[in-house]
Amino acid sequence: MTDQTSLGYWIRRFLLEYAASERNLSPNTCASYRDMLVLLLPFVAAAKRTAVDKLLVTDLSADVVRAFLKHLEHDRSCGTATRNQRLASLRALARFVGAHSPQHLEWCAQIRLVPIKKGIAASVSYLEKPEIDALLAAPDPSTSQGTRDHALLLFLYNAGARVSEAVSLRIGDIDWHNKSVRIIGKGNKERRCPLWAETIGRLRHLASDRSADARLFLNRRGEPLTRYGVHTMVERYVARIGASTASPQVKRISPHVIRHTTATHLLQAGVDLNTIRAWLGHVSINTTSIYAETDLATKKRALATLDRGASAQKAGGWSRKPDVMAFLRTL
Repeated sequence: MTDQTSLGYWIRRFLLEYAASERNLSPNTCASYRDMLVLLLPFVAAAKRTAVDKLLVTDLSADVVRAFLKHLEHDRSCGTATRNQRLASLRALARFVGAHSPQHLEWCAQIRLVPIKKGIAASVSYLEKPEIDALLAAPDPSTSQGTRDHALLLFLYNAGARVSEAVSLRIGDIDWHNKSVRIIGKGNKERRCPLWAETIGRLRHLASDRSADARLFLNRRGEPLTRYGVHTMVERYVARIGASTASPQVKRISPHVIRHTTATHLLQAGVDLNTIRAWLGHVSINTTSIYAETDLATKKRALATLDRGASAQKAGGWSRKPDVMAFLRTL
């Protein structure tokens, strides 16, 4: 008979039955749950002075969870966002156990009462036009690797795609005739983005005569490119252009910064926020609104429309138009 007081029993059910089967969560989400548990279980075992396989559900108390979160911040130098993300994974585990084991309802409630920590929202970093142009020009087009890297960087900037979306892109997702791409984003949500003619040309060269089911971006061994590989590639070119461009030496540039750059440049071009939301695959427009708060150029244009001197000269002041009701009736 299975021991339902064992923490390992519920972890196996949580990962295999709940995350992978019932919820059909993305591989990245399942990997996030796994990574949290890989850090958590040895910590709890050390605190309880027992083997990982002998841990009970109740060994994972709210106090132990708080100590684990403090360990992440102080000993592993994790930020508040990472700390909260680990806690969210723990809460998901607690909800699953509580839903299937009435004897653990009180334990579940205690775990879920551990609060999310409020942090300082970091400003969104993006590249100015000369900076993104320098990054796109960094790969050597005379080599096969440089050709792939330029196509990948161009695609990331054109589509505003996440790294996970780019590395999972298949040749069949490209609509060569209509110059667009089908992207499967978070939560298996599908969206389509238009592509520049230059982007289509670069991607067509990469696709060659391969099948529609094949991954578009491959490494030197002919295997699908990984997220780590894309991060390394971007860091390599940032280091290369660092000597000639001042900003990349100060800014921390990652593939996600290119995504922020796409959104900011769309906003500066006058594209409305709802279109940018659909372009990036955001569920809520509140997520997209951070770019309106960050873009200084847009704020300056808005400020120019509120030129107090020009407005006062044009309106003539309220003292010259005392009849407010008459004014309102003309509107």
